Amino acid sequence: MPIFKIHHITQYEYDRPVKESINEIKIFPYQCSEQEVLQHELLITQEPDIHIYNDYWGNKTGIFNLLPLHNELVIESKLLVRTTGSSQLRLNFHAGWDELKKEVTSNLQLLELSNPDNIKSQTAIDDLIQIIQPAGKSIAATVEACSELIFKQFKYIKGITNIETTVDEILSHKSGVCQDFAHLMLQLLRTLHIPCRYVSGYICPNKNGMRGEGATHAWVEAYIPGFGYAGIDPTNNIWVTNNHVKLAVGNHFNDCTPIKGTFKGPARQKLYVYVSVGYEDGHIFEEKNNVQMQAEPFNSDTTLQDESFTGQQQQ
Repeated sequence: MPIFKIHHITQYEYDRPVKESINEIKIFPYQCSEQEVLQHELLITQEPDIHIYNDYWGNKTGIFNLLPLHNELVIESKLLVRTTGSSQLRLNFHAGWDELKKEVTSNLQLLELSNPDNIKSQTAIDDLIQIIQPAGKSIAATVEACSELIFKQFKYIKGITNIETTVDEILSHKSGVCQDFAHLMLQLLRTLHIPCRYVSGYICPNKNGMRGEGATHAWVEAYIPGFGYAGIDPTNNIWVTNNHVKLAVGNHFNDCTPIKGTFKGPARQKLYVYVSVGYEDGHIFEEKNNVQMQAEPFNSDTTLQDESFTGQQQQ
């Protein structure tokens, strides 16, 4: 059962003082049996009080307001976590469509997570499902087939998509990063009425070639009747293992955004995101993204300017 030391820094810099920065953070480890938090330290500029609650999806969420004038906002998370899950359990689930229907019918949240979005390219989704050929397959086998199809037919390319990229656009250019592949897989599974949810977190493979190492990562949890939610990573075409650390779950990325908020002031802002993963063998993986987040200056310091992760994408 591996232990990971994860250091995650989000730094906003403003070209003039701002005030009343109200933020929502979801950078706490998800509370589940697959991971154990050994230590977690959260450091925020000027040490504001943080109101903690669990949201609709069960994510531990914090809200804080940085009232005084400031030229910088730094949110630093230092996490020591042990992953305890076992992918071997998933080799034995073979439940089918009848079992799925029985479990979903009486569960409102599963019903909610079974409905696909209304997109322009639904015909393309239907064509991909024909390739998968779910008829005769178990639910788990169908989920695996979806992951394999995305892995083989869509290229992993950083920088060509952003946080607002739609499934229609992903289908058009057949490439993207983990966030895009997660959203595409949600649409495929929900078209088949398989409940599934978006997951944000980290991947910590320690130089074994998996994509997304070190950065914030995204994958999918599909509901398997008789088992529950099982994580699968279409970016790497694997069931989730002890190398995945989960932060938040939801219907889409917007439910899992690590940090988002607003401030008062006519400032331009820059965003820097640093993530490092330390392994038990002493190896450390580091990644830093410099994200420009410029906006036209305003005439009034009472104008609200978005301070969300619009420039950072899970990779």
